[in-house]
Amino acid sequence: MTLDFQRFFKASNPSKTLNLGKAEDWHYYIDFSSVRGGKIIQELKRTIARLSPDDPTCQLFTGHIGCGKSTELLRLKNELEQEGFHVVYFESSQDLDMADVDISDIMLAIARQVSKSLEEIKISVQVKSFKNLLQGAARILNADIKGIKAKIPVVGDVGVSSEAGKFSLACGIGEITAKAKDSQDIRSLLRQYLEPRVSNILEAINKELIEPATAQLKQQGKKGLVVIVDNLDRVDNKEKSSGRTQPEYLFVDRGEQLNKLKCHVVYTIPLVLAFSSDLGGLTNRFGIDPKILPMVRVKGRDGTPSEEGLASIRQMVMARAFPDLDPQQRLSLIPEVFDSPDTLDRLCLISGGHVRNLLVLLYRCLQREDPPISRNCLESVIGQRRNELSLAITPDEWELLRQVVQQKTVRGEAAYQTLLRSLFVFEYREREECWFDINPVLAEAKELANEP
Repeated sequence: MTLDFQRFFKASNPSKTLNLGKAEDWHYYIDFSSVRGGKIIQELKRTIARLSPDDPTCQLFTGHIGCGKSTELLRLKNELEQEGFHVVYFESSQDLDMADVDISDIMLAIARQVSKSLEEIKISVQVKSFKNLLQGAARILNADIKGIKAKIPVVGDVGVSSEAGKFSLACGIGEITAKAKDSQDIRSLLRQYLEPRVSNILEAINKELIEPATAQLKQQGKKGLVVIVDNLDRVDNKEKSSGRTQPEYLFVDRGEQLNKLKCHVVYTIPLVLAFSSDLGGLTNRFGIDPKILPMVRVKGRDGTPSEEGLASIRQMVMARAFPDLDPQQRLSLIPEVFDSPDTLDRLCLISGGHVRNLLVLLYRCLQREDPPISRNCLESVIGQRRNELSLAITPDEWELLRQVVQQKTVRGEAAYQTLLRSLFVFEYREREECWFDINPVLAEAKELANEP
């Protein structure tokens, strides 16, 4: 079978997230649960599906950026929809400025996405309190902000769609928050109005949106409403004026409010929280530990290659080249994609089991030459990536990396959290065992040349 290069090139784009709601994307999907240390998505699903529909749940999901969380959450959405739930999945980064997020921002984003989804399936709810709230916000924002006019619709028109002058909650929130996202001044003024009213916003979401929508969904034969808020793990780790970092403030200090929605909710959270001294506080706020998606285990704790993990990663690469073939047929066509099986294995091992890292390296190779990809091309790309990562590492961080190499562990200090957030260190799991190791691209850096 001849390789379709254009299709392979498109499928290898590291910025593309598999949408498992589309049948064609399932051809590219590989289930890594057996080599990640557990069936995490199955656990999230069971927590939702096995309880009474009237018992809302709130779960936290985290992992390295780029390790495959969004793909797994879209799989969760697909499976819950097959179970009979109405699922609202959205990427919060499309609604929020991740460098500056507050609770009211998250609440409005959820209300907007839920109402938009309900409008699409012709479910209508009465949102009198919400309409009044938005009109109050529009009134405030129509004032001058340091001499800059906030171009928000007049009070009577906010949220009015073109469809027979009908009020749309999704439209109203979108009009206001779009302006706030683009301007720090507008965002600050909006928060002065909304933050003292967060309890009112929560009550309006529950009483006017979630509860009546859930009742109508059940009348249509649905089991309930699930909201999946992706990309909140990307909020900046910057320190707020209170001295708390933004993740600590949102999920620990204000986590109780995020936990009060009367439907099933899954939030992604920054990985640093799972290794901070605030983990206990986080667990207390939500009543549950965060679920962590580790790397694909391409090697064991002692550094020896893991054949099961390698086999899974090989299939991930070859599925992008030949998505319509079965696993064994794909492997027989390795010479169409790489100059040797060893080159493919080198790519799989150097990725460290980090899905996006692998695709970044593969994509760069395809940008340089047509398949079969040569070992020389791959080594050049690896060297370039190593240099890029090394430039960002301080002498103190190199010392921490040496400790990770030797001890296979990461402590809770902020310095170690920087290593995790910067993708310098990866986490692996096998059954009940957990360990850490440095990004294999960095393991070959001259600064670590004498390490075991």
